[in-house]
Amino acid sequence: MTIKSLPGAPEGRPCAGVSSQVQPRALDRWNSGVRAAAADSEVDRSISVYDVIGYDYWSGEGVTAKRVASALRAMGKGPVTVNVNSPGGDMFEGLAIYNLLREHDGEVTVKVLGLAASAASVIAMAGDKVQIARAGFLMIHNAWVMAIGNRNDLTEVADTLKPFDDAMASIYAARTGAESKAMAKLMDSETWIGGEAAVEGGFADELLPSDQIEKGSGKATASAARRIEAGLRASGMPKSEAMRLISEIKSSAGDPAGSGEGDPTGRIELAPDSFSSTAALAASLLSAT
Repeated sequence: MTIKSLPGAPEGRPCAGVSSQVQPRALDRWNSGVRAAAADSEVDRSISVYDVIGYDYWSGEGVTAKRVASALRAMGKGPVTVNVNSPGGDMFEGLAIYNLLREHDGEVTVKVLGLAASAASVIAMAGDKVQIARAGFLMIHNAWVMAIGNRNDLTEVADTLKPFDDAMASIYAARTGAESKAMAKLMDSETWIGGEAAVEGGFADELLPSDQIEKGSGKATASAARRIEAGLRASGMPKSEAMRLISEIKSSAGDPAGSGEGDPTGRIELAPDSFSSTAALAASLLSAT
């Protein structure tokens, strides 16, 4: 997905007397201690979203569009990494940050390290690539505001907020490929989405590299080793001797330390190029018994 395919979002405040606040439940579930480890050159081209979005009554100014715009100007064109762990906050400020990242001239990678709730989840959708921790969460919901006034004022506020909710549903739909109506239902229900579910649902492209499990030859080679061990033991060879033999083959295939000792499961992984020699040896041993 490229930033050009993402919809824009309305900016500004709909009417006086309305402020978008951090939802208490999101704040309760936020661990402010989650941070990205400094690594390579990403540190020089990264933006940290580790606080509430916008102004917070208790802690003062959080992550604002002004600060993000300043950081992007300082970095200039090129790739940017945005590390996110935020309980959300001011939705209107979040939409502005989303638009800034969407318009940035360079690839934007968003990493959800812990929580991207409410306005922070909108910011996360601006990435060309979105990665999320396996234990991370997104939370999406309708605009949660505090308003002052009589019943007519409050009715006006509710009507004015609808386009903003529709805009957020459109952003989630563009990212996931789902219908806006489906996203609106999730927002109505205040939906919490875990890391794997976020990837499966299209909210994120993949898990963080540290959470990814490499799929490929490892599982197959371990399975082959177990089958060979079973065949050798079926021929009457003691388990210890079978394990020693497979370990020697593994060592000769390029793992000089491949003794198999210290593995509580007793599983041995063989390099792919050792398949044929291992299978041939096992076959010869079995035919000789």
